[in-house]
Amino acid sequence: MFTFVTMIVYNETFILEDTVEQEWLSWIKEVQVPAIMGTGCFSSHQILTIMDSPNEGITYCVQFMADTLEQFQEYYRLHLFKFQDIHQERFAERFVLFTTVMKTVD
Repeated sequence: MFTFVTMIVYNETFILEDTVEQEWLSWIKEVQVPAIMGTGCFSSHQILTIMDSPNEGITYCVQFMADTLEQFQEYYRLHLFKFQDIHQERFAERFVLFTTVMKTVD
C-alpha cells in the first residue's frame, strides 16, 4: 500500500533578460538557493527552465518543497521579503518575478 504525502510547493518564476542568464543561474545555484534551504523551512528544491515560454527572455522556475503549510508560513513571515530584496538589489530591472504557492494532490 502506498502512502501519499501532501507537500506545499512554493514556486518562484523568473523571466530574465538574456544578458543576465548565466550570472543569475550561477548566483541562484551557489548563493540564493543554499541560503533559502538553510532557513530549515523547506525539505527540497528544484530549478527548472521553461522550454516553450511565450515570454521574451528566458524563464526559470525555482521550486521549494515544504512538508507542512506551517513551515511555508514561517518562511513567508521570517525570510521571504529579505530574500526578495537581496534578489532585487542584485538583478534590479533585469527580471520579472511572480510567485505561486501550491499543494500536491494525492
